[in-house]
Amino acid sequence: MTRPVARTPARFGLPGTERVRGDLAAVGLFNDQGPTAGSEEILTAIGRSGRPEYAVQGLARLVEACSEQERVILLEALRGRPRFRGRLLGILGGSTVLSEHLGAFPEDWHLLLPEAPAEELIEVPGMRVALAACVGLDPAQPPATGTEGARASLTGGKAIAALRRAYRSQLLIIAAHDLAPAVEPSLPTTALPAVCQALTALADATLQTSLSVAAAELAPGAAPARLAVIAMGKCGAKELNYLSDVDVIFVADGPAGQATDDTQMLTTATQLASGVMRICGGAAWEVDAALRPEGKAGALVRTPASHAAYYQRWAQTWEFQALLKARPAAGDPEIGERFIEITAPGVWSAAGRDSFVDDVQAMRRRVEDNIPENHRTRELKLGPGGLRDVEFAVQLLQLVHGRTDTDLRLPGTLMGLRSLIRGGYVGRADGAEMAAAYTFLRRAEHRLQLQRLRRTHLLPEDRSDMEWLARVDGYGASGTASAAEVFIAERARHGATVRRLHEKLFYRPLLHAVAAVGANELRLSPEAARERLAALGFRSPEAALRHLAALTVGVSRRAAIQRTLLPVLLDYFSSSPDPDGGLLAYRQVSEALADTPWYLRLLRDEASVAQRLAALLGGSRLIGSLLTRAPEVLRLLTDDDALLAPRPETVAAALLARSRRATSALEAADAARSARRQEMLRLACADMLGLITVTNIAAGLTSVAESTIKAAYEAAVQQVTADRGGFRARLTVIGMGRLGGAELGYSSDADVMYVAEPLPGQDEQEARTDAAAAADLMARLLGRPSPDPPLEVDANLRPEGRSGPLVRSLDSYQAYWTRFAAAWERQAMIRARPVAGDEALGVEFLATAADFRYPMGGLSARDVVEIRRIKARVDAERMPRGADPTTHTKLGRGGLGDVEWTIQLLQLQHAGAVPGLRTPRTLPAIAAAAEAGLLSAADAGALRDGWLMASRVRNVIMLVRGKPDDQIPRQGRELAAVARVLGYPAGGDPGEFVDDYRRTARRARKVVDRIFDGG
Repeated sequence: MTRPVARTPARFGLPGTERVRGDLAAVGLFNDQGPTAGSEEILTAIGRSGRPEYAVQGLARLVEACSEQERVILLEALRGRPRFRGRLLGILGGSTVLSEHLGAFPEDWHLLLPEAPAEELIEVPGMRVALAACVGLDPAQPPATGTEGARASLTGGKAIAALRRAYRSQLLIIAAHDLAPAVEPSLPTTALPAVCQALTALADATLQTSLSVAAAELAPGAAPARLAVIAMGKCGAKELNYLSDVDVIFVADGPAGQATDDTQMLTTATQLASGVMRICGGAAWEVDAALRPEGKAGALVRTPASHAAYYQRWAQTWEFQALLKARPAAGDPEIGERFIEITAPGVWSAAGRDSFVDDVQAMRRRVEDNIPENHRTRELKLGPGGLRDVEFAVQLLQLVHGRTDTDLRLPGTLMGLRSLIRGGYVGRADGAEMAAAYTFLRRAEHRLQLQRLRRTHLLPEDRSDMEWLARVDGYGASGTASAAEVFIAERARHGATVRRLHEKLFYRPLLHAVAAVGANELRLSPEAARERLAALGFRSPEAALRHLAALTVGVSRRAAIQRTLLPVLLDYFSSSPDPDGGLLAYRQVSEALADTPWYLRLLRDEASVAQRLAALLGGSRLIGSLLTRAPEVLRLLTDDDALLAPRPETVAAALLARSRRATSALEAADAARSARRQEMLRLACADMLGLITVTNIAAGLTSVAESTIKAAYEAAVQQVTADRGGFRARLTVIGMGRLGGAELGYSSDADVMYVAEPLPGQDEQEARTDAAAAADLMARLLGRPSPDPPLEVDANLRPEGRSGPLVRSLDSYQAYWTRFAAAWERQAMIRARPVAGDEALGVEFLATAADFRYPMGGLSARDVVEIRRIKARVDAERMPRGADPTTHTKLGRGGLGDVEWTIQLLQLQHAGAVPGLRTPRTLPAIAAAAEAGLLSAADAGALRDGWLMASRVRNVIMLVRGKPDDQIPRQGRELAAVARVLGYPAGGDPGEFVDDYRRTARRARKVVDRIFDGG
């Protein structure tokens, strides 16, 4: 006959396995007919526990270990005392280790009988007495302060075993009160702060007891010493987890009023400190002293004077941030208080340190960067939206505003958050959300650690363990969702809240400080707003507040959207190399595009665009200066493919078509320059985002420069034709230098020469006059003052330089090269390449110049000496005064000049015989020289790497500074910005980049010394 469903264990949410049925029968809760009399409430409570099968097994093991009389008492208590029932079954179903503890020490179940309100849990009754008694301490004696005070009668392994037993018994009490409400929902929830403070009190008692044991282990005659144990981290803040390491700092001094030998005293104190760490580690948890001065490399124990000297001279910002939670926990109270007095001033002045912002941001990034990728979604503590985000936000706000507001000087996270709310630094609604999220995350962390008493912050991967965690935290199935699924959804909600508030708590109050919005919102005072901006990296808080006011004040739709955007953007700006420049540029762009309907909507709706824009403006002044007149590029930031999509031929065709629609030469040139601005901005954005190589940037910049020159050329010729009634010349523009080599950077001029021939039947002089007028007009159109960046056309490489005619015929060039040309002019011609004008004439020019620039017999020894002499003079005369030759990208050792002069010398010497060397471009020439055996593979690699590094760095300097410069910045934010754009980690040492540059340049220079100088 089938057993009725109502009479099976499943009716109470229990597995129907033979093991469960047998254990229930052994306990006396179930028999063949169903539940025994009065057992239904117990069975129901077991069904609500974390893992009912574990609870049943643990209860059976406990009952079996009890005497017959004890079993009767235990079962009666389970039936008649709901609070006790919740505590016992909460432990049995929630923690395998504590359940095993009860099985090993069954008498400890009596510890769960006393009733105590949650607020009294902070001082667990008899906690210190219980721990002291277990090692034979007399509670009436004064506690040990080092070599003074009561000493334990048990030492060594016996003391550790006894202390472990007593510690677990006290932990059992705390955990039972914590877990009971999930099993008996009618019970009041034990507040998280009460649990944390109880765990901290237990830790303090364990440290104090361990010190008494360590003192008893000292050899007779040990030098007298007083030792203070300073709790740090969660223990210092009285926010301890079940399985946290306990962070401490040890401070020692001799007996009060007595002269002592510090060396001997510190020897004794170090023995005591080491003993405390060993005893606690064996009995309860690890004691970590790595937060002490100099970390693990520093002395374990220092005197107050030694600590004072260290924190005054050497301590880093993070060490003062850690000291925010410092608290005397055990040992000599007078020395502990002295340590706090010594360090407190540094804590509350840390936000004024020059390195404060960089240090704090670097610490935050380091925490997130160290999370393994496969752990990010499971991390309760370190991941995005985790506990560390809350703690970081609260601590930073305390450090910033606690300089002037002493009410904020509290160690705990929730205490600190409440004080920030009271002081008006955090809105009440935001603060309540943050506190709720923090409480959820900490409770989850506690229950996760209680499962097996392991120190972990990772959510389980195992589905059954996840269900266990959710049930222990009081979650049940809802609809079709399991308890685990309900818990995971709640965790995602709280994580998103933390991430959102992390931005909002820092930045939205700044908007309230300058804009009269949100009548119910708390507002920062102007001084508090300035303090916060300064701590977030803004060097001119006053200016930043003006920018915020200009963007957000008012009731317009634009102001409302800006108030939504700016909390996020300010976070990005504060993490950028130049927060002030980024915010200023953003204001300028926003004002310039105020009437562009899609601009703010794009930033609001496309989070990636807002993030990228802030990164670009906070890292590149060039982009800020280009963006106001080329806003269309913003649309490309949504998609990398779109940002990289334009091709040189497409851009050239569009640019020329745009200029040809103009009605005047000036309008045509301006149209071309405007299009060039947009293309430069596209390339700069792709460059800053690390999406494009330096060679592709050079190709893109060269292509758009050529197209701009072509457009200006056409416009100039048309204008001269109109003015003179015709144009009597064939004219071509020859690109020289970097333009000819297709190697332009952001700051490059366009070096050119002009070649003209009269049209058939035209007067040569008139033709030359027309051509010169067009060439002059073209240069003036491209270089005249305008909102668009100029393209300076430089014809100084022509024969006779500025004193020679602007335009020459082929015969004139040929005659000059034959009779007057210097060796350097041969070298300059290597890069000659037609870029605009009459194409056939350009081909003729190259044919005419071939023998001059690629002499079949190579260079004479005299010419080689002359080229070397000229380079030496250029390096000496043009190197700016005070420049560092090891980091000057153009004229420095191993820089662009060194590499280009070297490969061009090889071209002059061998291109007559080696066709592959007949190229205006540097990298193909290096490759051709290696292929021809003129360079070894290693030498070619060194020259190539040096040229690429110098070219890339030179471009980045222009991006960062917004103006040309060949010198790597020596220090400060500009150096950090250059390193960051080059891909070095944010917050890292930019000196690493400088070292890499010098190393690469040195390798190139060694080749230059050997090949160019013949060394």
